[in-house]
Amino acid sequence: MDERLDLYRRASEWTGARVAGAADALEAPTPCDDWDVRALLNHMIETQRFFVGSARGEEVSLPSANPPDVIGDDPYAAFEATRREVLEVFGRPGVVDKTGPLLGIAFADMLLHGWDLARATEQDSTMPDGLAAAAYSTIHGRFSDEQRIGVFKPAIDVAADASEQDELLAYTGRAP
Repeated sequence: MDERLDLYRRASEWTGARVAGAADALEAPTPCDDWDVRALLNHMIETQRFFVGSARGEEVSLPSANPPDVIGDDPYAAFEATRREVLEVFGRPGVVDKTGPLLGIAFADMLLHGWDLARATEQDSTMPDGLAAAAYSTIHGRFSDEQRIGVFKPAIDVAADASEQDELLAYTGRAP
């Protein structure tokens, strides 16, 4: 299995456990401005569907600031179906190489929003070993200051001895 696909698999399994644990807290606020858990889940799924469509070469629109309701009555089932689709599409021969950094960005997005969801629903927000460092190296320096607008908040300073997870969170404007 391609390392990038394995990183996505691991991050999405971890995030999936947080989605399952959030079913009774859909109205809870999140660290994402103006989004409750329901809106965050809708955004997560809409974004992952964007990555799938892009990998297939389809004309797809960027995820919206006001995501449509795509989670229905069973957020975990909707999440899991989308997660499996990402793994299936990017698991096809040559797709990861053809799409460049797309899977890496999908991985980092999945991991970061898993943390957002964990924090919002008071679940364990400790990322699995190695994932934060991989996500940081995937996205660090990839976005100009202008591109960060609407994607990340301004970076936050952290101590020189900050953990890899705290560095990732601070880089994306999340308070560790």
